[in-house]
Amino acid sequence: MKVTFLGTGTSQGVPMIACECPVCTSLDYRDKRLRTSVLIEVNSVRFIIDTGPDFRQQMLRERVKRLDAVVFTHQHKDHIAGLDEVRSFNYAQKENMPVYATERVCKQLKIEFAYAFEAFKYPGVPLIDLYQFGDEPFEIKGVKITPVTVMHHMLPVTGFRIGNFTYITDANRIDPAERDKIRGSEIMVLNGLQREPHPSHFTLQESLDVIADINPRAAYLTHISHRLGRHAEVQPTLPPNVFLAWDGLTLECGEC
Repeated sequence: MKVTFLGTGTSQGVPMIACECPVCTSLDYRDKRLRTSVLIEVNSVRFIIDTGPDFRQQMLRERVKRLDAVVFTHQHKDHIAGLDEVRSFNYAQKENMPVYATERVCKQLKIEFAYAFEAFKYPGVPLIDLYQFGDEPFEIKGVKITPVTVMHHMLPVTGFRIGNFTYITDANRIDPAERDKIRGSEIMVLNGLQREPHPSHFTLQESLDVIADINPRAAYLTHISHRLGRHAEVQPTLPPNVFLAWDGLTLECGEC
């Protein structure tokens, strides 16, 4: 399995105007964080988790020429806004794009992108085949994916376990039964927004506590606010098996 971090950042706490903070002005490429998304490749199957506002830029940067599916964690704008751009893959692949989401997310996609789901489709709209999943594992071209429900304040968000790899973003609580689904993961990705308390995201310490409980061989933090600090300053303070992810980082998971 190959995992590429397309984006590791968030608009949480980032001002709309130019920011002069040490992270935003950093020349370290690891501090340049687009909205959170990840590309998964298992053998010849390639799919993306979430299509945020930076989806097009991320696909061009990583030179992604083929995509088998899109999977969504939840319906917030910073995770779905780029879905319209699957039109490029429709054109190149000459087929509809399979999209997998929970019932709640499917309903929101049909509102946000109503033009893509009309009976009469205007030429050039994204062509999408929408598939709904629940709590049970599902497959994309033979790749088994286990949904893991976490809480983003009051909103259920879906994380995913694929083999011994687990990906979770936008969470501030993982109940015991859902934690049991991810125990034994060799590699884990978890959101770690900032040090200060937040109503809907794990703080850095809360993320480290979850990681210590699951005890993966390696864990990577994503959905990082600029408030957390510069990569070069934060990384040395983390446990030996915990790393700040950065945009473009690729993991070769081997047996994961």
